[in-house]
Formats: sequence, structure tokens, C-alpha cells
Amino acid sequence: MPTHAASDVQLDADALEAGRRLFAAPCAFIAGAANPDSLPAPGRTEVAFAGRSNVGKSSLLNALTGRRDLARTSSTPGRTQQINFFDLGGRLVLVDLPGYGYSRAGKKATRNWTRLIQLYLRGRPTLRRVMVLVDARRGLGPADREVMDSLDSVAVSYQVVLTKVDKAGKGADAAEVVARRVAETIVSRPAAHPEVLATSSANGTGIEALRAALAALADPVQLG
Repeated sequence: MPTHAASDVQLDADALEAGRRLFAAPCAFIAGAANPDSLPAPGRTEVAFAGRSNVGKSSLLNALTGRRDLARTSSTPGRTQQINFFDLGGRLVLVDLPGYGYSRAGKKATRNWTRLIQLYLRGRPTLRRVMVLVDARRGLGPADREVMDSLDSVAVSYQVVLTKVDKAGKGADAAEVVARRVAETIVSRPAAHPEVLATSSANGTGIEALRAALAALADPVQLG
């Protein structure tokens, strides 16, 4: 399966416009689930966002939707303690998963969150893709690989999205080097999407491309 970094793909104007229109629509909180019984019933297509604690997941969601407080941001790892669901324009549900790899809530709470996430990922019929966020300054770590192993085992499609590429290193091509390295690493993974996207919530790098990718997964516009 060919694998490539984001700059290898030239997005056309229609794809970019589809992404812009989708994320210009209202985005509203639906529900927060802290246990399996509180998960909302499956409905529209869902795309989940996963990543290590403090990878910049909340900042990325805010940047995508053009809102400052859609998802709460914090310098404290492990802040998100439930799965949060957001309806985007009646066409796509954005799912904010608790960060993995660290938690101040203790081992018992972490085990509960891990079990909840696993149940969600394994049994959600409307889940179209998981965006696995990876800090561009660090690349893939053991926790990221473990998550990808789990997604591969249950055949849930996922795509790597690099965050904080503005801090990836000196040189205009620093983020591209990291993206290509990650792309080469995941080439043999059966459930991995071949394109690695590079983003920065701080300066807007890759936000339009990510919006376009998500718009391609969304439910079609209902006419009439």
C-alpha cells in the first residue's frame, strides 16, 4: 500500500471548499460519556480524535471549528476524563477521546477510561475513522504504537495527524521530514490510512487540508 506525507497530495479547490463549508456550519456539544451506559446512540457518521495527553487535541479541535472553547484546553495532561461528542452541521460527529499515556486521576480511573475507549472503538458502527494525533516534536511513541496495534486488530481505519509542526525543529522542511518518517513507519499497518497530515493549531498549518479530509468522510448534504 503506497504511503505518503501530506505535501505529496495536491488538494483541489473543490475539496478545500467542501472542508470550509462543513466547518463553517454550527458545531454543538451532544453528550459526554464517562461510562458505556452513557454513550449516545449511534446516528451520524463519527470521526474520533485520539492522542497522548497534552498532544494538542483540544487546541486542534478548536482550530478546526474556529472556536476558542469548543474543547477545553489545559497544560495539565489527563484533563479530559470522558468521551465528548460534538455535532458538526448535522453531517459529522466529532468525538474527543480522553488522552492516553498519562493521567492525574489515578490508575483505577485510567483503567476505566481505557476500557470505555476500547468498548467504543470496537463496537461503534458509525465510526468512520480515528485520527491518531502525534506530537511532531517526538514522533511515534510506544503508547501511539499500542493504540495503532489495537485499531489494526479490530480493523478500525485510522489516520496519523501530526500536531505542533511549528515546533518540530529548525528549517522549513523539518515537519515534512517527521511526516515522511512516520509515513514510512506505518506503511505495513493494515488499518492505517496512507496519508500523514501535518498541522499546527498555532499558525494554521494543515488545518484546511484536515478539514478537507474530514469533509470527505462526512454524511452528504441533505437537499430539500
